[in-house]
Amino acid sequence: MGKDYYKILGITKGASDEQIKKAYRKQALKYHPDKNKSKGAEERFKEISEAYEVLSDKKRRDIYDKYGEEGLKRGPQQNGYPNGGETFTWSYHGDPNATFESFFGPGQSPFDMFFGQQNGPGSRMSFNMGEPMDIGGDGFGGMNFGQFGGQPGHTTTSRGGSIHKKKQDPAIHHDLKVSLEDIYRGCTKKMKISRKVLNPDRKTTRIEDKVLEIQVKPGWKEGTRITFPKEGDQTPNNVPADIVFTLKDKPHPVFTREGSNLIFKAKVSLRDALVGTSLQVPTIEGRTVQIPITDVIKPTTKKRISGEGLPFPKQLGRRGDLLITFDIGFPEHISKSTKEILGDCLPRY
Repeated sequence: MGKDYYKILGITKGASDEQIKKAYRKQALKYHPDKNKSKGAEERFKEISEAYEVLSDKKRRDIYDKYGEEGLKRGPQQNGYPNGGETFTWSYHGDPNATFESFFGPGQSPFDMFFGQQNGPGSRMSFNMGEPMDIGGDGFGGMNFGQFGGQPGHTTTSRGGSIHKKKQDPAIHHDLKVSLEDIYRGCTKKMKISRKVLNPDRKTTRIEDKVLEIQVKPGWKEGTRITFPKEGDQTPNNVPADIVFTLKDKPHPVFTREGSNLIFKAKVSLRDALVGTSLQVPTIEGRTVQIPITDVIKPTTKKRISGEGLPFPKQLGRRGDLLITFDIGFPEHISKSTKEILGDCLPRY
């Protein structure tokens, strides 16, 4: 029997051209993989595109109505049907994105029209290889771009029916440097960036400015990646590169971190290490915590303050710990008399 293209689009066999267009528009927007992440949506999107390619063309539709999918793709005579002089055969080019772009128009963004512009990781904005500009807020700048390995190709079909394969430009990687305070609170990074975009003629390009917005969530770990698909320059012969941000910690004057734990190195004198002291320990929130030390502090000693670290990324009600390590200051020289006193006081081990 083959595929029922009318059923796929949700229309009847006698549907008008306008009804076919309306049905494709509705179904394509519903199942487009950029909007629908459910299992099977991508395959459904491809079926919808194939059905539209057949039913929107009068000759293809006539052949399909007479002989079905098999007669359309293999030719009526090859399937044992009376050919009536028909020698027409057709096969789907396999690129639903080409159908989608042909329907909505080159260089257009139907999701902006129907759903509104969206920002954040995964939004469809991209930028040129130039230096992005910090435009305020919690923004950042001064990033260096590097290119890494290639991406899968995309196919497009010419008017004559031949298939041309476009290769995606290599992904563009750069570091996203964020302070520990921003990791603790979460923040928004905004940048004004520029990229090449195709004009409606699909041959020439223009420079377009965009504001790229990244929502950094509290507790994100170093190495977290944020990908903006197909955000690079557009040309007639390429698929734009993906842009990949990798989170990196900015050096902090007080803390380092280990996962969700913060580490504070306390400097103490040899005297305090031996006889005890009271430490004023800073926190990431700006408070200080007083910690009495009565035990002997060794170079390997560590103290732990529970719940004073960074948030757990997936459990925002919980936080890591603040770990205290010690840097013990030894004197460069001690006098002979001091050595004698220490010799009398300190035990031999």
